[in-house]
Amino acid sequence: MSKEDQLSYLIENLRDLPEDLVELGVEMLVSAGEVEYAIALATDQGKTEQAIGIALENGDYLWAALIAKKAGRKEESQRLYREGLDYYISMEMYGRAVSVARALKLPQDEIDRLFHEGIRVERKYMDTGRVQAALDSLAMTLEGALMGRDDETAEELRAVMREEMERSKKRDAD
Repeated sequence: MSKEDQLSYLIENLRDLPEDLVELGVEMLVSAGEVEYAIALATDQGKTEQAIGIALENGDYLWAALIAKKAGRKEESQRLYREGLDYYISMEMYGRAVSVARALKLPQDEIDRLFHEGIRVERKYMDTGRVQAALDSLAMTLEGALMGRDDETAEELRAVMREEMERSKKRDAD
């Protein structure tokens, strides 16, 4: 069997794999980059440590903590969530950091702070010129769709568009 055929077999028979092929199967899946399948196979076969290890090797603290939690390892799960929070913040992965903060039931103001920090980080990578061009194009399309319409809904949309353009001009001036 070719490697591709072996991987296909593993994936198709993940839940029904003979016990003597599980370890080799997990290794093959990991080496092929099929980490999710490898974790699922290890978890389904009761190889919790191995599943957690694979998740951690791939920087997935959320999944590792969830595996630990489902295995009844509450303290380990909490530890993994805390380590994950530090890791995700250091890697500027604020979406995941917010998810961990929620899992840890952190105060809402801390969750909001992480969320806003994520927006700040994302904003520095954003091409605002392209965003503005897309918004302008959308406004023109909407205006075209409203042509010839004088009903209440069309007028409300035009008013909202004018207000937003005013706000945008004011922000640009500041």
